[in-house]
Amino acid sequence: MISLKFAWVDLRTTAAEQREAVVDAAVHARLAGVLDDRLDTLATLPPTVQKVLLAEPGAVLPPEAGDVADLVLTPITSAAELDKLKLTAGDATGAFVEVIDDATLKVACAAAQALAYTVVRFRDPTKIPLEIVIAAADKSAGRLICEAGDLEEAGIIVDVLEKGSDGLLLAPQDANDVFGLTALLGSTTPDLELTTLTVESIEHNGLGDRVCVDTCTHFEKDEGILVGSYAHGFVLCVSETHPLPYMPTRPFRVNAGALHSYVMGADNRTNYLSELKAGSTVLGVTADGRTRRIVVGRVKLESRPLLTVRAKADDGTEVSLALQDDWHVRVLGPGAAVLNCTELKPGDKLLGYLATDKRHVGWPVGEFCIEK
Repeated sequence: MISLKFAWVDLRTTAAEQREAVVDAAVHARLAGVLDDRLDTLATLPPTVQKVLLAEPGAVLPPEAGDVADLVLTPITSAAELDKLKLTAGDATGAFVEVIDDATLKVACAAAQALAYTVVRFRDPTKIPLEIVIAAADKSAGRLICEAGDLEEAGIIVDVLEKGSDGLLLAPQDANDVFGLTALLGSTTPDLELTTLTVESIEHNGLGDRVCVDTCTHFEKDEGILVGSYAHGFVLCVSETHPLPYMPTRPFRVNAGALHSYVMGADNRTNYLSELKAGSTVLGVTADGRTRRIVVGRVKLESRPLLTVRAKADDGTEVSLALQDDWHVRVLGPGAAVLNCTELKPGDKLLGYLATDKRHVGWPVGEFCIEK
């Protein structure tokens, strides 16, 4: 659900023998811009990327700078320097602020509120100053770019305050870092088109092993995960966010089904419930089809009585789901209706998802396969 970001690559510390490959990768990957402190380097770049010049503090730019650079960043450390920059600020100017203490943090916040572009570097590893700057810039029309030391830190920055900065600045060591950055920016999860399923039958099966998926996320009331016995059809199993008798709610948990079941993950990949473990990911899905990547914190596999729900889509596709045979295990119906599995009966409507792809080790493949 996180919106797409943009990224710049910083060539200042890239080794000379790697610079051409990094630029080619950035252009090929359609990254937004390239930053450098050398005009002659920026002059060689194609017009498809934004050319960002980082000026020296107090430097007088040559006349050709305006023709070469699309954007000029000025390093600032004080409110007075920011006030001076604001006098000439426009869409082609911005600030570079290194946050090393409370005073420079205040400068970064003010710049993010006032300027078209603000690039921020943080000396300390804690992300609390970044959270403060993101919050300060929330209503600003300007764009906030945060420098990341490596790809791992870039991934953390993207998720800070569920929003992250508008952009990322990364100094790649080689072209692989550029493509890694591109993959990170494309890691949002698309909406799914859910379908209505009609219950055909309920069958009590006796003892089997079921899996509770305990996540690192607080689910919404209309949100759960997609689970099914067949790789082509899933039912939306709701989390335990809704009140239960005799026990508190567990808004991080989905009582998902028998261990053989498929669960939908990101990138159109499935896993067996039995494969999940701490650190795995699943796809959180709301009743209107919005999705997000969710991290698994723990999986509980226990023997319990099971029941099988068989349902059918309007096009005749059959869907099956094996669940714990207990009233408190729930699935979602149209309109985010919360349905107790033991009270389901033929004719009831469920929310589900139909996948047209067959699966091999979780990946979609175009092969002949029958599941029943």
